[in-house]
Amino acid sequence: MPSPSGAAPFPATMSTHPQVSGVIVAQPVETIAQLFYAAAERNLPDALASKQNGVYVPISHAEVVARVERLALAMAAHGLKAGDRVAFLSENRPEWAIADFACAIQGIPDVTIYATLNAEQAAYILKDSEARWALCSTREQLDKVLGRWSELPRLEAAVLIDGELPADTGRALFLWSDLLREGEAMEARRSEVRTWGEQRKPSDILTLIYTSGTTGDPKGAMLTHGNLVSNVLASRATVSNIGEGERALSFLPLTHIFERMAGHFLWFHAGASIYYAESVATVAADMLEVKPTLMASVPRIYEKIFAKIYDTVSAGSFIKRLIFHWAMLAGRQAVPYLMKGQEPPSWKGMWYRTAKAVVFEKIRQRTGGRLKIAISGGAPLGGKIMEFFWIIGLPILEGYGLTETSPVITVNRLGDVIPGCVGRPLYQEWEGRPFVKIAEDGEILCQGPNIMVGYWNNEAATREAIDADGYFHTGDIGHLDDQGRLYITDRKKELIVTSGGKKVAPQPIENMLKVDKYISQAVLIGDKRNFISVLIVPNFDSLVRWAGYKKITFKSHADLIQNPLVYAKVGSRVERINERLSNYERIKKMTLLSEEMTLEGGQLTPSLKVKRRVINEMYAKQIEAMYQEPRI
Repeated sequence: MPSPSGAAPFPATMSTHPQVSGVIVAQPVETIAQLFYAAAERNLPDALASKQNGVYVPISHAEVVARVERLALAMAAHGLKAGDRVAFLSENRPEWAIADFACAIQGIPDVTIYATLNAEQAAYILKDSEARWALCSTREQLDKVLGRWSELPRLEAAVLIDGELPADTGRALFLWSDLLREGEAMEARRSEVRTWGEQRKPSDILTLIYTSGTTGDPKGAMLTHGNLVSNVLASRATVSNIGEGERALSFLPLTHIFERMAGHFLWFHAGASIYYAESVATVAADMLEVKPTLMASVPRIYEKIFAKIYDTVSAGSFIKRLIFHWAMLAGRQAVPYLMKGQEPPSWKGMWYRTAKAVVFEKIRQRTGGRLKIAISGGAPLGGKIMEFFWIIGLPILEGYGLTETSPVITVNRLGDVIPGCVGRPLYQEWEGRPFVKIAEDGEILCQGPNIMVGYWNNEAATREAIDADGYFHTGDIGHLDDQGRLYITDRKKELIVTSGGKKVAPQPIENMLKVDKYISQAVLIGDKRNFISVLIVPNFDSLVRWAGYKKITFKSHADLIQNPLVYAKVGSRVERINERLSNYERIKKMTLLSEEMTLEGGQLTPSLKVKRRVINEMYAKQIEAMYQEPRI
């Protein structure tokens, strides 16, 4: 294992947590192993739950501990030891969590690989991380490994969770169920596993998480037990209304650092029951069944919920639309007070309470009716989207961070929420220096217990990311206001610089476009060009309904967007945004796309952010056409 470089690991001897929101908080745990055993003492009957044959089947804390310890014994019996790497190729499921805790207790860094990656991409990470084992959820995932095994000299074995093992592969393959049976046969030795956990140190490497690789080959961020534990404890201290009896719905990939910390470690530590959605596509149905109180998501999911609600309203009768817009007007009067943790005064409060009872409670019931906190991260959340959810009674707390920062750097607190702001830093200072500071060029820098120790086998990239003072360079541009709140302007490498030298931040403009009911996705173009243009994926639910009103006939979405009336309709919505922009930011040309940009299509990262380099390559012809034809 390469020697850590850059930021110092979380101090193993620290017995109290530093200043978090002005309060000194006792630190009960320092490693994920300690976090696991402390949380399991609650002995909930449904610590974890997943769908089996269409029904959620719970697993108690006691059973989770038993499975973790049995798996750890079996892995050790087959020769895995502290410092070895085990790769996960799996969707969210209890086995993922169980294997994660087993590895953490043994000191085995796990290497998380998105289940959506193809065989070539997965093989790159397996080879770079020098993983000894690969844990695969299905035959589809196992086949990715088998097809590339000859390229992986360090890989010794693979484990299959579901399905039957293929015959005559010449490889060492295990069934998950067989490993648990092996561990069960060593039941008398289970206490040894807890002893292994006691040997873990905060500076031990917990996991390698590979960045999405939008600007080159993926890099494996080395995160320690101390990195994640410090982030869990500091994040927990920012949310005061999480208590016993919480239930969380997990649907973002556990491979992603946001879900790993918040939807896995944080919720487990806080005593919430974690229910795994069948998939992102089933989240709406799963919410009705699970009735979660907690949720973590990326903005794209909230954007889709927002668009669906507005589309449903648009399809309703005139009276229903009138009532909804009356209720939203009441909500806009009340929301500044709600975000400050205050009751709206006098007539504003009475108007809002009426609107909430008549309109918004029906919308809340579509999320199960119990959701009280939703966390947003992974990408900027549009202010209008945040405001909408607060109005309907679903508070969203937006945070900010990166894989390399475990991930949270800042987060909004209840009673101190401002749309467009990603909140205050987790700490004011760390070891006598600012936890967050802004460089001369506007880049956001961070140093503290959450900063990775470096990139796996990549000292040059580590030196580039973490400076000599221990500050991690985020690559994001932003500023702190006079109250210490952080605002993100854009990605440093994504700023569009026109041929006239004007700098345009694309994300704020894209967010303004995406809240329009006729626009689903938008990507600004214009770097080294003489004007700004945009690629737009329309919201086809709204657009098709409008086309019906206008008696426009079409055979497909591709046919629909060729209609001049449709182009003009979407263009008029873009012009509404242009009126709010400076002249050099205004969109002069647009191209409509008939297919949504997706993770599977390669246009989005696993956290559903746009891969701008891929977009520029994929739609090169459409982009060039916008700069060859006359402007409209």
